[in-house]
Amino acid sequence: MPLELPPPVAAYVAANARLDVDGMLEPFAADAVLLDNGAAFRGHAELRRLFEEAVVAVKAIFTPDTARREDGRLVVEGPAHGDFKGSPIRFTYRFTLEDGAIKALEIRA
Repeated sequence: MPLELPPPVAAYVAANARLDVDGMLEPFAADAVLLDNGAAFRGHAELRRLFEEAVVAVKAIFTPDTARREDGRLVVEGPAHGDFKGSPIRFTYRFTLEDGAIKALEIRA
């Protein structure tokens, strides 16, 4: 049974499955912050570069299998498969949503 995710998160996950950078960016606020294993990326230009280099280049597709609310954030977990060492790797994504957009995302392996 597919997870029921809020629209911006569902849009991000669906775009990631297509390796669609524009679609992955669309649900993020213009000033969004993404923390990827401690490295910070701010705004659409930096997020685009991250998605092109660390997602599309290695065909990394995140397939969430659990979701819960924790400390005001949506915590989504699941494996990512792709052309990278150790694939698949299980990730935890912590989304902060604001005004119908992804305001912040923290990703940890």
